[in-house]
Amino acid sequence: MMSLTEMSNSPYIVRNYQPEDFDKLLMLKAEAEKLEPTGRAVLSQVITENLGRPNYSPGKDLFLVEMAGKSVGYLDMAPELAIGRVILDCWVHPEYRKRGLATTLLAYALVRAKELGAKVAHVNVMEDDVAGGKILSRLGFSCVRRFLELRLEIAMVRWQNAGQSSIMHQHLKRGDEEALVRIQNRSFGGTWGYNPNSVEEIIYKTNLSNHSPKDVVLTYDGDEVVGYCWAEITNQDETAEDQRKGRVYMMGTDPDYRGKGVGKKVLLAGLAHLKNRGAAIAELTVDSQNKVASALYESIGFKIQASSLWYEKTIDQGAGAR
Repeated sequence: MMSLTEMSNSPYIVRNYQPEDFDKLLMLKAEAEKLEPTGRAVLSQVITENLGRPNYSPGKDLFLVEMAGKSVGYLDMAPELAIGRVILDCWVHPEYRKRGLATTLLAYALVRAKELGAKVAHVNVMEDDVAGGKILSRLGFSCVRRFLELRLEIAMVRWQNAGQSSIMHQHLKRGDEEALVRIQNRSFGGTWGYNPNSVEEIIYKTNLSNHSPKDVVLTYDGDEVVGYCWAEITNQDETAEDQRKGRVYMMGTDPDYRGKGVGKKVLLAGLAHLKNRGAAIAELTVDSQNKVASALYESIGFKIQASSLWYEKTIDQGAGAR
């Protein structure tokens, strides 16, 4: 690993992001998506919104690596300190790989993570990214979790009649954010990788461009929120109806209502929202160890399309980066 001292003598510069770097970052992310597509939107407004998210400081949590004034790589760190972790997103231009740049970016990020008091760093890569997995292993990461990528043709869904059930569904309204936070925490408390949202974060996320509070469907039993499904269109600019996709980002059910068929109603309500918005395909991600959720998705018709791996590295609180 190239040390931070050695880096000062190299032709490369690693530094924190500054507001005047915005155009460079936009071009770099556009180049990354062009060379190695991930499906992420690379638009000026989307990047601006991402830099302004709560509990994140781009001037401290985003690092750029440059050569002769050209940005050739970045590492973006998302702090999730409520669960003691940071999530790392790193990319180096293929022409500049195998020069220790990712290693050095990681060293800078770990110094910052240590300052924040994070205990672990996590990185998510597709399972078929063998090279990425090998690099992470060399950097001291170990694979700790496998997630499944599922896909469903909405036209194949068999919709259920709710009958006389007391279960009702309503879209999230302004002022309901606290109720959503409560049901999220009840549904996912103690679940691996779940970082509790705050009311501030819910408001931020539902105010993003191409997002809406209506994308969150709350499920009620009388006056009590017992579940929710957060589902959004992911390619709104796509004109072909059979190509429009939606994604179920999160769904959960109150533990007291599990095993009563409520989870299926929650999911179907979210899928109905996507159908009403013109989606032909629904996608979601599920922890492979969550057998109950996987069985629910399979019963609706979701099929496995791919899988990703989460890698973890413990952050040494007693020593700095080397």
